[in-house]
Amino acid sequence: MTFTPLAPTLRVPPTRIAKDTFLIHQVQEALGAPLFVYINSMVIVGKEPVIIDTGTPANRQQWLEDVFSLVEPEDVRWIFISHDDVDHTGNLDDVLSACPNAQLVCNWAFVERYSNCFNFPLHRCSWVMDGESFDAGDRTLLAMRPPVYDSPTTRGLYDPTTGVYWAVDSFATPVPDPAMAVADLDGEFWTSSLALFALGAVSPWLSMVDPDKFGACVDRTQKLDIATIASCHSPVIEGPFIDKAFQRIRELPSLEPMMLPGQSVLDQIIEATSLPQSGRSATGN
Repeated sequence: MTFTPLAPTLRVPPTRIAKDTFLIHQVQEALGAPLFVYINSMVIVGKEPVIIDTGTPANRQQWLEDVFSLVEPEDVRWIFISHDDVDHTGNLDDVLSACPNAQLVCNWAFVERYSNCFNFPLHRCSWVMDGESFDAGDRTLLAMRPPVYDSPTTRGLYDPTTGVYWAVDSFATPVPDPAMAVADLDGEFWTSSLALFALGAVSPWLSMVDPDKFGACVDRTQKLDIATIASCHSPVIEGPFIDKAFQRIRELPSLEPMMLPGQSVLDQIIEATSLPQSGRSATGN
């Protein structure tokens, strides 16, 4: 028996979200719920093409096909890694090997934390910190940390030429159907899901922060001239939904963290899927 991740059974082709800007999609079924979660990354096919995050190992073949259907590997000049989670770094080795002319845009914390599993070609690295920019030929891209994040290495990426902001793991929400846009979601479902993912799966510490200090962090991002929010685990957010999304994020410090599934839920999932009940906790219900 091996524990290699299963390849996704659903596919959503790359979508154009702005001029020269495409989302690369993976859709994952939520565990124990009739919901789906996006795992997105992004490609900017400008004068100096940029790959933003590198998907998951489970989706490696399809992800590489999707990315290189948009840009030739030798034309890629920049590979921006937002942080060190595996759903953002899953194909970094393959991409750096396939794109000999690309520079890896990361930071010191990323290299320090990730060096135990990746041999960094430091001569191909550019350390771009939160609040700093880099020139991609026909645009200057700004690294800006989003208000919700789960790693100290995190930086989002803002493109002022299109108004697209890569928000990393902020604004994460499951969807009942992968074809749904944010406008299709029930409003209460969307706002509760934003809180559930933010406080349960990304930044549980938000319930302990000072609301005014956190509000200033939200302001810093919201003051960007954002036309489109693209993030790893959400449909694209546009129009009036941008302000609504920021407002919900702003409220997070005032909310109590939700109760997350425990052993009793795991037992139900195992029973429902007829999987062997190995590794059960001795204190489980």
